[in-house]
Amino acid sequence: MGGQDKLRQLRDKIDALDLQIQELINQRAAAAREVATVKLDEDKDAFFYRPEREAAILKQVQKRNTGPMGDEDMARLFREIMSACLALEQPLKVAYLGPEGTFTQSAALKHFGHSILAVPLAAISDVFRDVGSGAAQYGVVPVENSTEGVINHTLDMFIQSPLFICGEVSLRIHHHLLSMESELSQIKRVFSHQQSLAQCRLWLDRNLPQAEQITAGSNAEAARLARSEPRSAAIASEMAAELYQLKGLARNIEDQPDNTTRFLVIGRQKALPSGDDKTSFLCATRNVAGGLGALLKPLAEHGISMTRIESRPSRQGNWDYVFFIDIEGHQDDPKIRKALDDLQDKARMLKILGSYPNAVL
Repeated sequence: MGGQDKLRQLRDKIDALDLQIQELINQRAAAAREVATVKLDEDKDAFFYRPEREAAILKQVQKRNTGPMGDEDMARLFREIMSACLALEQPLKVAYLGPEGTFTQSAALKHFGHSILAVPLAAISDVFRDVGSGAAQYGVVPVENSTEGVINHTLDMFIQSPLFICGEVSLRIHHHLLSMESELSQIKRVFSHQQSLAQCRLWLDRNLPQAEQITAGSNAEAARLARSEPRSAAIASEMAAELYQLKGLARNIEDQPDNTTRFLVIGRQKALPSGDDKTSFLCATRNVAGGLGALLKPLAEHGISMTRIESRPSRQGNWDYVFFIDIEGHQDDPKIRKALDDLQDKARMLKILGSYPNAVL
């Protein structure tokens, strides 16, 4: 058999497989519509998006994958199928820290897929407000970066907010130098968010020591400024480059190659156990010697792993602090529940922010 005949057979095979895939996707979509009908019959205010179920499905997709497609690529394909099917049940409105073209938008699309109505807002507090009022079903906000630490504004919002954390997203951050100019030597000003400037500090010092570094409200805003101001550049994402039609003068200029930002998904619902979960809470100690050690003792006694702790002023008095803590496990797990009960007896205040699936992709 000649090469052209072999190619024709392979293409016929691909066409037949495409037909099967399309038919199966439509069968899945039809089943999703039936799920919506059943849910609405039981509860007209039912939640259609279930973070724990979606996380469990994606983890199963990766577990049973045999290649040659990689696990993450396969999970991303299923994420988009699930997103489109969910939109048939109920289109999701997701608020995020904008403007359009930010890494937070990329995180929202990574978590929910592209079949959502993504709404850019000007401030983290606006995202909390829209989700709290019901103007959006969910919100996505940044909470910490692997090199620059926590985003304090996000932590502070949780102190008074009634919303729950119902998911998380980890996004590898690649910064690019974007401009309308063609040469680095032409650049006299670099716009970017203060976090991005910090994450690219060494590269800027080596390659653009003569350029003024100017803080912008977001990387997308920086890209807009670079589009309109001569002899300027922005540190921003590929999405921003496409949105504002800027040239890429340099790619991946972040100082740390594993630079990652963690985002939180906030909503009005609690997530059920998925089998691989994390719980976040905030607490305050009584004003006694060794208060923090006593506060954390129940976690150690029950063998619970604490993955993060941050302190923030409570804003209820000078030198009064609250602690934001992440632990492994779901608050409905008996061991976690007992530890939190014991911790509450020792704390001046305890507030569970949510239990939610660990990031999948």
